[in-house]
Amino acid sequence: MYINKPLNYLPVFFAVSVLVVFLSSCSYKQNQGYFERNSREQQTPVKIDDYKPTEYKIKTGDILQVRNLQSIKLITDEASSTGVADQGASGSGSQALDYQIESDGTIALPVIGRVPVAGLSRLETSKKLDDLYRQNVLKNPIIEVKVINLKATLMGEVKKPGNYALLKDETTLMEILGEAGGLTEKGNEKKVKILRGGGLQSKQIIEVDLDDVAALSNPSTIIQNQDIIYVEQNRRAIRNDKINTITTFAQPALLLLNTALIILTLRK
Repeated sequence: MYINKPLNYLPVFFAVSVLVVFLSSCSYKQNQGYFERNSREQQTPVKIDDYKPTEYKIKTGDILQVRNLQSIKLITDEASSTGVADQGASGSGSQALDYQIESDGTIALPVIGRVPVAGLSRLETSKKLDDLYRQNVLKNPIIEVKVINLKATLMGEVKKPGNYALLKDETTLMEILGEAGGLTEKGNEKKVKILRGGGLQSKQIIEVDLDDVAALSNPSTIIQNQDIIYVEQNRRAIRNDKINTITTFAQPALLLLNTALIILTLRK
């Protein structure tokens, strides 16, 4: 005669519950896989004395903002007649205009035409345009050039994650974190990563401890174009997230187990 043995099913339901909890506890690591790699082998060690920030060189497709900072009174009649000078109420300076670097590495500017600038730094470009406008159009020009398409991306535990324009030379890590409103209460100030040289497939990962003054003065923490700054969660936040995840998945599992036990008991 066949006799039901409800207790024989308990190991199966228990194993399923444990498996669900285990998989849920791993969700954090899976979601953060790009940033939780074994970085010791992939990081390029950076020494403060040896590191020199690389000056950004203008490339095809970049967008330059060009402005003449000099007084309009020092602009020649020729320049005024061509519309290069801004006729604003203040009577000084000129309108900032945006120009894209063409595929041949040149920029098309009023009066002086196409000027090759690809491969030059921002300062070198400013000086070159200074000389060209001085020779052909303006009296004592002061040409300011900005590369306005440079950006860095902030991710993780920052208050305002997203893309941030790098409008000044040598933007520091603390400056860009300040723009993002700083770290959230879940942020780990000892685990800030800068991914450099290729986005998520970066060849260089720089770990920064914001509590270390020497680390903040390291020139490697000067933000470069297309850097990704990622702020990890602190231990307390990770622990709380795991507890919440386990609770979320464990409750349905326990409910399923209790329901199964009740059904098996009624069949007894």
